Amino acid sequence: MSAPARPRMTPAPDRGLPRGILLAAVALVLFTILMVAGVRIFAPDREPLKPVVLEQSRDLRFEDRADGSVAVIDAPSGTQFARLAPGTNGFVRATLRGLARERRQHNQGAGPAFRLAYWSNGQLTLHDLATGRMVELGAFGHINAIDFGRLLRDPPAAATQLTLKE
Repeated sequence: MSAPARPRMTPAPDRGLPRGILLAAVALVLFTILMVAGVRIFAPDREPLKPVVLEQSRDLRFEDRADGSVAVIDAPSGTQFARLAPGTNGFVRATLRGLARERRQHNQGAGPAFRLAYWSNGQLTLHDLATGRMVELGAFGHINAIDFGRLLRDPPAAATQLTLKE
């Protein structure tokens, strides 16, 4: 007895995507291209970006004192104009600690000044002139930047001692 003949399998014809779906995809691509071109051609011109310029700056030095306070010194004149009392101004102290740590890593001393700057776009920055590091103070919240902003505004005269947050 011979084995039964095996049925021969023929592959089904490949029909691809249905014509309706293919036409819809092509129409979507063409619609997208036309919309982008229309916006580029007919959209009103945007106002050019204004350059960000330095509005005000001040070079400062910060010195730790034996009583735990931090003296804020106007770098050009060498005049202390503010004192950060012990246990206050946590954000200012934390920012300065981070920058001091970076100075130690770069073998820089405490002598070079920090540049506190207010820019025309409202940004307040603290630039470490020794390491080149710049901290955007508003990135940590508006309230945290206020204490640094006070240091920028207050006059560097010995007669106007400023004690922040006692």
